[in-house]
Amino acid sequence: MGHDVGRALGKHGLEVITCLQGRSDRTRGLSRKTGIRDAGSLEETVSEADLILSILVPAQAAALAREVAAALEKTGCNTYFADCNAVSPRTAGAIHALITDAGGRFIDGSIIGEPPGRDTPPRFYVSGEHADVMVELAGEEIDVRFIGDQVGRASAIKMCYAGLTKGTFALYFAVLTAAEAMGLSDELRSEFIFSQAEAHRRMASRLPGLPVKASRWVAEMQEIAASFEAVGVTPSLHRGAADIYETVSKTPFAQETPESGNKHRTLEETMTAVAECIVVESSVN
Repeated sequence: MGHDVGRALGKHGLEVITCLQGRSDRTRGLSRKTGIRDAGSLEETVSEADLILSILVPAQAAALAREVAAALEKTGCNTYFADCNAVSPRTAGAIHALITDAGGRFIDGSIIGEPPGRDTPPRFYVSGEHADVMVELAGEEIDVRFIGDQVGRASAIKMCYAGLTKGTFALYFAVLTAAEAMGLSDELRSEFIFSQAEAHRRMASRLPGLPVKASRWVAEMQEIAASFEAVGVTPSLHRGAADIYETVSKTPFAQETPESGNKHRTLEETMTAVAECIVVESSVN
């Protein structure tokens, strides 16, 4: 997502920079490919940038915010910082405090949709007193939607949306894994094709490509659970979803990258691997 957003902003006429200290060869290669310039250190990035977009896995959002806050304090800059990650309103509030206390200007954001360059532009939902700055990023490949002055609103809509989409994928994994373990995969597949054809189509088209993303979604499910619990809705569904993605992340397919992954892997091959992980975990426990 981050690299495609950078590419789209570059096409929009903006100079896009980043800090590649400690990043992988893959990330460096993607940055070069999309025309994102390495500014060197985080302090140099903070000093050069007008606006920082934090787009990474939810588990690392707070850690990056702490590093940026330290850079803001060291440089004395008041750079805008938009956290665009799948985090709870509570986590967004904590990041808001970090950035503001360090002298920066915080924007609560979240991204819904596929990376730029697909058929439909991703929607950047933004909120907070400085959120109007993000509207300048809107273009052919990025849709920016302002939803209020309150920090947490942009994060909350992502929690609700991903609670459905990624929560549903976790449910698919759970049902199909149980059927595989019970020796009923063929029979259940036939019934799904007969009475739940659209659901089966989504399973077959989406689940084989998800193991590589599963480890990143564990923390996202935990953030959703915390968001729901804070407003009195049971967190148990998405804590369970986190457990499902933890298991999926242990399959051999999870070690691939989006570029190297097998685009022709079948649903049946995927579920066999997930079920084998369940058997291994059960034997260990």
